[in-house]
Amino acid sequence: MKSPLLSLPGAVPAEGQDEGVAAHYGDLFREQRALADGTGLVDLSHRGVVTVTGDDRLSWLHLLLTQHVSELPAGRATEALILSAHGHIEHALYLVDDGETVWAHVEPGTQEALIAYLESMKFFYRVEVADRTDDIAVVHLPAGSIAEPPEGVIVRETPYGRDLFLPRADLETYAASHGPLAGTLAYEALRIEGHRPRLGFETDHRTIPHELGWIGSAVHLQKGCYRGQETVARVQNLGKPPRRLVFLHLDGSEVHLPGHGTPVRLAADGAEGRQLGFITTSARHHELGPIALALVKRNVPVDAELMAGDTAAAQEAVVEA
Repeated sequence: MKSPLLSLPGAVPAEGQDEGVAAHYGDLFREQRALADGTGLVDLSHRGVVTVTGDDRLSWLHLLLTQHVSELPAGRATEALILSAHGHIEHALYLVDDGETVWAHVEPGTQEALIAYLESMKFFYRVEVADRTDDIAVVHLPAGSIAEPPEGVIVRETPYGRDLFLPRADLETYAASHGPLAGTLAYEALRIEGHRPRLGFETDHRTIPHELGWIGSAVHLQKGCYRGQETVARVQNLGKPPRRLVFLHLDGSEVHLPGHGTPVRLAADGAEGRQLGFITTSARHHELGPIALALVKRNVPVDAELMAGDTAAAQEAVVEA
């Protein structure tokens, strides 16, 4: 779904998973600084929006999600995952309940598969699942923003900002009065700085929550059974995950950023060394310079100098070795 804000002067379309909204509006670092200072907004209207209504919505979702939501207070934001039977991450949901409806935004294009799974699990529960992507647009206001959401708009408030579930018809009007606009590249740079994983970027077909630091924020360890819980409990109680997320400071002299999937090796082993991981997301940060997240084998020494392709990289641990 193409955002109407792409028609604004200076808007450059994003590519890949963020296609449909602006990557930037002409000045990437200015946009980052604005978000860091708590001003402006990010158009995330390409993200999927799913709602669950009905008297059983919270108790039912509690059975399916990794998060404890059976007693989720109205207005409190949370994150949750849906895992495969083997504990691999399939969906990531960013939730808030307004007292009558659970609102969730999800990665672009994943809402149909998510809804199909939820529908298959309804049985006799009093719930209704709906795809609201066509009429609701997600807008992000950064932490510290004093912008007021329109009356009646559902707000999901987190430490790093507020997500608004805005009627899509109001997107242009709201953006015009609450700028400056920032694109997804600025939003992603701050996400990387905050070590926040993202489905489809930091995950592959075999990622488990422990590898990304999603235990606690999206996975509750003292709740009842859900699909994939056996893997979560086994790794938590008996071992450690095979891989771990790291934050990388990249050599600023390189012109090109290493893209998703770029091999990560020990710098001491050179370009022919054994691959120990891969770049998940990279960005140019307005203060830190080139940065990235990467998924590496757990036994990689935490103080080892790394190479991302041909780019030297110094690591900071996100998940304990």
